[in-house]
Amino acid sequence: MPLGTMDRWYGPGRERLRGDQMKIAVLLSGGVDSSVALGLLRKEGGHELRAYYLKIWLEQELAHLGDCPWEEDLEYARATCRKFDVPLEVLPMQAAYRQQVVAHTLRELRAGRTPSPDILCNQRIKFGKFVATAARGFDKVASGHYAQVAEHNGRYLLKRAPDQVKDQTYFLSDLSQEQLRQALFPIGHLRKPQVRALAREFGLPTAERKDSQGICFLGKIKYREFVAFHLGQREGDIVEHDTGRILGKHAGYWFFTIGQRQGLGLNKGPWFVVRKDVESNTVLVSHHSKLEGCARRAFTISQMHWITPPGQTRHLSVKIRHTAHLEACRLETLSDAPAPQYQVWLSKADPGVAPGQSAVLYDKQVCLGGGRIE
Repeated sequence: MPLGTMDRWYGPGRERLRGDQMKIAVLLSGGVDSSVALGLLRKEGGHELRAYYLKIWLEQELAHLGDCPWEEDLEYARATCRKFDVPLEVLPMQAAYRQQVVAHTLRELRAGRTPSPDILCNQRIKFGKFVATAARGFDKVASGHYAQVAEHNGRYLLKRAPDQVKDQTYFLSDLSQEQLRQALFPIGHLRKPQVRALAREFGLPTAERKDSQGICFLGKIKYREFVAFHLGQREGDIVEHDTGRILGKHAGYWFFTIGQRQGLGLNKGPWFVVRKDVESNTVLVSHHSKLEGCARRAFTISQMHWITPPGQTRHLSVKIRHTAHLEACRLETLSDAPAPQYQVWLSKADPGVAPGQSAVLYDKQVCLGGGRIE
């Protein structure tokens, strides 16, 4: 792809940033996406930019599990800021993450549910605590998320990115109208190869850096090790759902989620987790050949947060996990305020509907919001 095509990617016909000069706080993670976001804002010129690195690594608690990844990330962030001559501030946010994200995640795991911590990270920390404290007085808070924001009839819409594999609207589905008003996603209209090409054009140190994976606050620590550190291990049975036959042992129901295939250690698979019994510490599984009988066509969601209420439209699409796939669905209201619940009817049954996980609803390319699967 020619490097000189940046204006085409970021030019007329796009939701543009050009126009008013703004004071912008830029969240840098040390990865290529946020680095390119900063580069595009610098290229526009005229904006007052200040970068922030949020230090969330729980080093005192988890250092024995592996290396401190934040130091390497911070060096990449500093190198990017030197490249663009933008000041960088490092903010310690460990206490806020521990109280508002980690504690919730552990409560949900103990209850046998599957939490969505990255959704909480964005809503409570990056566009919550950070905005309320360090980013006061800024016009916008920019990040390297793959998502788009548009204003329509006085409301802010959260729209999917063209790169539907990288699209991160699922993780942004709990943002409020005020948070979306302040949010800025400079790379949201781009695909990943275009972002990589821009990083090379800018000469960024992150241009070839591998994308990070996993939960927001874990860095390079494996999720299972994090869970074991906090919740320990308790041996239980792995039981075949259809027959009640004991197939093996596990170290605790909190290590598993509905639909999980990896980590069961069973022969003659593939086997999938279809249910968990918290009281008996039992994980129930089904063989792939019998999985269809455990799939669900309908489920209930509560604690629904609407970015954009669907109006009269009830034929929508849904994601029940972070994936590029949207499943057609029908929405039915079960109860009204103050604690409304909704029934979601899937067009195709899914064996991976996990209680506690977020179900995020879409009307075509617009993310309407999400709620917790019951």
